[in-house]
Amino acid sequence: MDFLSGLRRNWRQFNPPVAAKHDDALKFGILGAANIAPLALILPAKSHPQVIIHAVAARDKTRATAFANKRGIPVVKDSYEELLDDPAIDVVYIPLPTGLHLEWALKALAKGKHVLLEKPATSNAQEAEILHHHRLLNQSSEGPVLMEAFHSRFAPGWQQFLAVLDPPNISHAIAKAMVPSYIASDDDIRFNYSISGGALLDLGTYPLASVRDAFGAEPEECIDAKMTRMAPPREKCDHTFYAKFRFPNGGIGEVKGTLRAPKTHLSLPSIIVTHKPVPAPEEAKKAGDKDTEVTRTRKVTFCNLLWPTNYHYVTVEDKFEIRDAGSSTMKREYTKTETKKAYTFREMDRDLAGETHWSTYRYMLEEFVNKIKGRQGSGVFVSHEESIAQSRALDMIYEKSGLGLRPTSKRVSKFV
Repeated sequence: MDFLSGLRRNWRQFNPPVAAKHDDALKFGILGAANIAPLALILPAKSHPQVIIHAVAARDKTRATAFANKRGIPVVKDSYEELLDDPAIDVVYIPLPTGLHLEWALKALAKGKHVLLEKPATSNAQEAEILHHHRLLNQSSEGPVLMEAFHSRFAPGWQQFLAVLDPPNISHAIAKAMVPSYIASDDDIRFNYSISGGALLDLGTYPLASVRDAFGAEPEECIDAKMTRMAPPREKCDHTFYAKFRFPNGGIGEVKGTLRAPKTHLSLPSIIVTHKPVPAPEEAKKAGDKDTEVTRTRKVTFCNLLWPTNYHYVTVEDKFEIRDAGSSTMKREYTKTETKKAYTFREMDRDLAGETHWSTYRYMLEEFVNKIKGRQGSGVFVSHEESIAQSRALDMIYEKSGLGLRPTSKRVSKFV
């Protein structure tokens, strides 16, 4: 039954119901005919009554026209500038290469447009500070909304995972993401240094954010980092990465991944979080002996960091150890294991919007629109400070590895 329901859920994500559009629907324009746009915005917009995909622009208008015709977008603009100048457009979605994000996000904000900006939001922390602390975002509460499109963090399954963690008592977390080499060829745009290429800045954002979310804190130090470089002439870009951080509570977080896993490699990106032993008074009561001490060591596994709405699970493994009070000798141990899943917030007993066919991107779009419309929603959002903190952590890895930061825009002086 779970298998069949999973098939139905995934089929519906790629074939969502089409909602009637409200009179106050937001009109979106897309900068660039990027491959991610259909999955990240066009598809989830179909079921959102307050989102209309109105226009697209690309550097090659022929490509933009073909893109629009295939996806039913009514307006094709001659240039990015013409799209930003259109008063009918309320929101701009920017899936351009990372090295172009700062320039075009600020140009869109200057035109009064709300901006949904693909992750990573910027090439480095300097750019993140410029963008997210820019005066264009601080004029008034009625000003434009800017959000980094970190879709996976909006999924109910991810919130379910966070709910079973005890951040102050986490001792170790390791997150991995391994992608077969056929996904990105050597000449893929992901490995173009001039526009901020590299596996860490692309794939690595997911495991890094997951470790930071788990600890609920920012790393104090990157104590180790290793990068495997691409072959010349792309040697400034990494295809495989590893990093180890120390967090304020003394815990260790590890991040590893690659865009060069063997072609036969099959695994879903995951995170495993181990906690320190803590007293378990409820279990001690069950033991029925007031001189008995029980400790619990919790390990939590989350499977599928990138697309948890397609499939995921949260496994909570609690190991209990029983000792006589004041003794270091263990008398008995036992383990309790529970597996949780949540494809809607209702499965977490939270009365919030969502359907089993909603993708991570659809959950994200819901909260982005809620923010623009001034609604509370689920409370999940990628704040400006969160995006800056993520960028700082990425910089820490690049600096520690010796590979160096991704380049700052040559036009940065225009945006300060």
